[in-house]
Amino acid sequence: MNWIDLRSDTVTQPTRAMREAMLDVEVGDDVYGEDPTVNALQRRLADDLGFAAGLFVPSGTQSNLLALMSHCERGDEYIVGAEAHTYKFEGGGAAVLGSIQPQPIAHDADGTLPLEKVAAAIKPIDPHFARTRLLALENTWHGRVLPLDYLRAAGEFARERGLALHLDGARLYNAAVAAGVPAREIAQHFDSVSVCLSKGLAAPVGSVLVGSAALIEKARRWRKVAGGGWRQAGLLAAACLHALDHHVARLADDHARAARLAGSLREIAGVKLLGQHTNMVFIDVPGERLRELDAHLRSASIRISIGYLPTLRLVTHLDVDDEGVDRVIAAFASFFAQGAA
Repeated sequence: MNWIDLRSDTVTQPTRAMREAMLDVEVGDDVYGEDPTVNALQRRLADDLGFAAGLFVPSGTQSNLLALMSHCERGDEYIVGAEAHTYKFEGGGAAVLGSIQPQPIAHDADGTLPLEKVAAAIKPIDPHFARTRLLALENTWHGRVLPLDYLRAAGEFARERGLALHLDGARLYNAAVAAGVPAREIAQHFDSVSVCLSKGLAAPVGSVLVGSAALIEKARRWRKVAGGGWRQAGLLAAACLHALDHHVARLADDHARAARLAGSLREIAGVKLLGQHTNMVFIDVPGERLRELDAHLRSASIRISIGYLPTLRLVTHLDVDDEGVDRVIAAFASFFAQGAA
């Protein structure tokens, strides 16, 4: 039986068509700027999102790091959500490698950072304080799509206060598809955007940072310093271009399957549905049964992430079809039916 992996959309496998697209592409040494397929990917995303330039990098973590280090200098500060990926899940890279101080702000339930709290966190111009330079947002955040009117207000807020505005758009296209708008409509409010191509879009590797020509030139240098210089990376860029051509609109299928999964799990006694947002379903189950549930699901060839909390995140993606959703629902139902008996 084929495995169903709900741990993350990062586990997607390149499709056969994507693999074929990687076979016959022009390549060159990208450190010299000579890989035509990398250049095409960078130009494509910069144009699509309304920016002057782009930079292809190995990961979203590196893309966010390069953005922070290009916007900020040593001793500067960026304001960020306390549960944001750039702050909590990227190894403290901005502080470790960039000497940039994070100032975390608690998220509202919809993933926004209350602008009045951001305003209160901006440091005065005084030698005692780090210099507040940047506000970083994330879209989607735990699957939640940031409201378009909030993004507009955040952009105006940042400009009025002389802050740069960066978007961790690891799932930017999920947000755009869910909101029914072009990704450019979201990106237009930001000075830089990181776009991940190896999550829901199912490329095997890679993110692209877009921004002004000056920002991307700084980021290119920091990429080299961080050991992220590519050589013949066009093979990977071809997969990313294929993803942009063929895997964006179908993200709606992942959202629909997540909604169906959530609706069925809600009906199972022992499962508490906390919410469903885009391609993510959040549930609580009895903490004392987590390991037993994990074993039961693995016996049905289903993988989920089990931590120390009873809250579980189930993520749909390209490799989870309708039959897979049915299997997951049946496995949860059978497990909790045993408990009820």
